[in-house]
Amino acid sequence: MSEQMRIKALCYWCHSHCKVEVHVTDGRLVKIEEVKGEPRSKRLRSVVRACPRAGAAAEYIYHPDRLNYPLKRVGEKGEDKWEKISWEQALDEIAAKLKELVSKYGPETVATSLGTGRTSDEYRLRFMNLLGSPNIIGQGNICFGPGGIVSLAVWGWWAGFGGMRKTLGKPAKCIALWGGNPEQANRQLWASVLDRKREGVKLLVVDPRRIGGVDRADMWLQIRPGTDVALMLAMIKVIIDEGLYDKEFVDKWCYGFDKIQQHVQEYTLEKVSEITWIPAKKIAEAARWLSVKPSVIYQSMGIEQTINNVEAIHAHKIWAAITGNIDIYGGEPILGYSQLPEFRRDYEIELDEKLSPEQRKKQIGANRFRLISLVGYDLIKKYSVTKWPRQVIGVAHAPSVYRAMITGDPYPVRAMFTVASNPMVTQANTKLVYKALKSLDLYVVHDHWMTPSAGLADYVLPSACWLERPQLYTFPIDAGEAALPNIVEGKYDRRPDYDLWRGLGIRLGQQDYWPWKSLEEAFGYCLEPLGYSSFKDFIEKTGGYLEISREEKKYERLGFGTPTGKVELYSTIMEKLGYDPLPSYHEPDETPISNPELAQEFPLILITGGRHQPFYHSEHRQIDSLRKMHPNPLVQINPKTASEMGISDGDWVWIETPRGRVKQKCQFFDGIDPRVVHAQHGWWFPEQPGEEPWLHGVWESNIEVVINDDPEACNQMDGVWPLRTALCMCKVYKIKTY
Repeated sequence: MSEQMRIKALCYWCHSHCKVEVHVTDGRLVKIEEVKGEPRSKRLRSVVRACPRAGAAAEYIYHPDRLNYPLKRVGEKGEDKWEKISWEQALDEIAAKLKELVSKYGPETVATSLGTGRTSDEYRLRFMNLLGSPNIIGQGNICFGPGGIVSLAVWGWWAGFGGMRKTLGKPAKCIALWGGNPEQANRQLWASVLDRKREGVKLLVVDPRRIGGVDRADMWLQIRPGTDVALMLAMIKVIIDEGLYDKEFVDKWCYGFDKIQQHVQEYTLEKVSEITWIPAKKIAEAARWLSVKPSVIYQSMGIEQTINNVEAIHAHKIWAAITGNIDIYGGEPILGYSQLPEFRRDYEIELDEKLSPEQRKKQIGANRFRLISLVGYDLIKKYSVTKWPRQVIGVAHAPSVYRAMITGDPYPVRAMFTVASNPMVTQANTKLVYKALKSLDLYVVHDHWMTPSAGLADYVLPSACWLERPQLYTFPIDAGEAALPNIVEGKYDRRPDYDLWRGLGIRLGQQDYWPWKSLEEAFGYCLEPLGYSSFKDFIEKTGGYLEISREEKKYERLGFGTPTGKVELYSTIMEKLGYDPLPSYHEPDETPISNPELAQEFPLILITGGRHQPFYHSEHRQIDSLRKMHPNPLVQINPKTASEMGISDGDWVWIETPRGRVKQKCQFFDGIDPRVVHAQHGWWFPEQPGEEPWLHGVWESNIEVVINDDPEACNQMDGVWPLRTALCMCKVYKIKTY
């Protein structure tokens, strides 16, 4: 008799975090379906059914190339020669090497890198704080970290884009998709947008490309890449000059209105139209649309990964404040753990106070890129209303950390842990990253697959994916059980990142801080103050979902956590950190306007990073059914531009910048300006050999090879290296075949 089970789990293959029902027969995955009968079931049904990754789950889980046991390098780095070892041996040897390096160089010699939302990352932070290293890096500080830290500085509340699904469940009058493409990147949010659109909401899209949302939009502003802050400031000027702002909210809750009113006067419609390539009339009309209440701007990654990211996000927060759109139903949400004050989460268990003042001062990049580093974090923490996840703020500067591995400046960084990350494909300037990783004395990778980054490691540890581990997520509290075993005797031994950090922590004298033997036990500790005896008790009593009642205008009860107690249009936090307290537009160093001589050789603006199904960043390219849907990397070129260069649709072309060249396949696309091309990100070829010089094809089509990450080219407040827009100029030409 076969044993059949249906287990509720939380999918972590993207940031939608869909609740799904996993069908299991005799311990093997059969299929994944939507969960019926929950508050979100109608929306999730269409999202899950349409998700190609959910359909390929069994193919993923039982793929012959999944990492199954710890591997130890036995050849030279990059030779792809490994010895299978046990977890105990791996942890023993890694811990011993860490002790040696820490004794020689200090704990700051250890760095860690994380990907995007695949782990319980608070435990990485716990381990590093107890060890004494401030050098935590990862994708968070080019993801929702900048939006979070600017919100904290200006509002005193965490206001990441994670709350947008909730606010879009209410009746907004205008929704702006600004630099984000939920149709490809966040299907749950896109479903909410479509629901609101059917109710008559105006949809505004601001994007250099004709993304999926443009077909549903009432207006599309096709912006010149990287000029978002100029556009936002021009809109603010229209709203102020025409008296469209919320005078009551401004008078009561805003600091520095007179200063921003004067500041935006230089951003005239005519001037900004020239900067952005958008007609002045459309800018003015869009500003009027966004002056109403409630309105919301979905801003995600398109802004965060630009050279003017802090300034653009600051302007976004100013817009929300002067129009009174802060924390109202259908407007811009403010989030924070104060909504669940008794829930033990990242902030309490990360043991931030264990990182001493002396070690905090050693954080690489902190003195230069102060806003998102521990310098800014510690200043903001004095005033902020809410607690927040420090894994994505208060972080080191990744490009500077990789340089320290090579140069030893400001001190040697000799060890690195890469967890759920693939820096050889997702970090700008791949040639420098390669040199840095090759130079390390200890490099440990914890992942599902042998990636180009893992190929350079000393130890590669197999990670349990979301189907093989419990999940716990907040805003609201959402949880799922492990649907499948992570250890099957004789077949595989895959473990969650918690086991890595706890195992090393105990071996390095941290045992008092790791009382929970498993991730499930640790989650039970988090939920205990809410009245649940264990993680399983929470699942049984709630189905794994606990809605948080949405309180509108929380600031009326709790205020704004800034030095002035108000929304700081003029930011005293940024002023204290030595930065401009008002946002301004700065032309990037590498554009046809700022560098016309370079433009003669590299005439096109290169943008990258647009999401594309069925992949998620650098994932899923070894899954045959998904790869057949999208077999090759594509660069979108306007047909007019391609014709002038003798390029046909489907031709393989070189994309060359001053830093090198890679190849992708031309896709004719008239939804992009003839002066701009868009190259896909995240490309490597798992089917190619893992040893050097191939490294799974990391040098062929990986656009990060040609992207600049020089600290001089980064945003000087938060250190963001622009992955997306207006940093690179390029030329494109057909690959000659003989």
